[in-house]
Amino acid sequence: MTTGAQTPRSPARPPRSRLRTFLPLGVALWLVLEIWLLTVVAGASNGFVVFLLLVAGVVLGSVVIKAAGRRAFRNLTDTLNQQQSGIPPESARPNSEGNGLMMLGGLLLILPGLISDVLGLLMLLPPVQKAVSRYAQRTVERKLRDAGPGTLGDAFRQARMHRPDGKVVQGEVIRDEHPDDTPQGPRPPLTR
Repeated sequence: MTTGAQTPRSPARPPRSRLRTFLPLGVALWLVLEIWLLTVVAGASNGFVVFLLLVAGVVLGSVVIKAAGRRAFRNLTDTLNQQQSGIPPESARPNSEGNGLMMLGGLLLILPGLISDVLGLLMLLPPVQKAVSRYAQRTVERKLRDAGPGTLGDAFRQARMHRPDGKVVQGEVIRDEHPDDTPQGPRPPLTR
């Protein structure tokens, strides 16, 4: 028996982003290309050569990640020493750009496959690191600028408003409140 009452509808889901739509397809295509290229190289030479290439990629990637980690730790130590000695960090900041991209390159070298090895080797080149860094910075700034209220990008934008040197910016807070909304007099103490 039906009552004629409408069933409540669930709220419409927002459309899927292009990244969520094409990322699984891109990963699957990348895996198929990696396997195909490994079989081509194995057919042209032999399986032992492919094994040596994969092991060399893992060893080289580990060395790169270890070196980038040491460099990042050294830069952190230098920065902390400069701050303790009173040198402003803006004027004597060590060159720390590229550590994350070096680690990404090492990770790509560790992943099994020849395409990832080539991409990892490219990430170790300073001109490529600078280009990728500039592109990533522009993309993040654009995403933060276009972020709506209540999103993760809005939270980052709010966090970036604070000065990195810890100084407080003097100002005045103006609120639009009605006079009968504000409590009059001191609040009573809280009791348990």
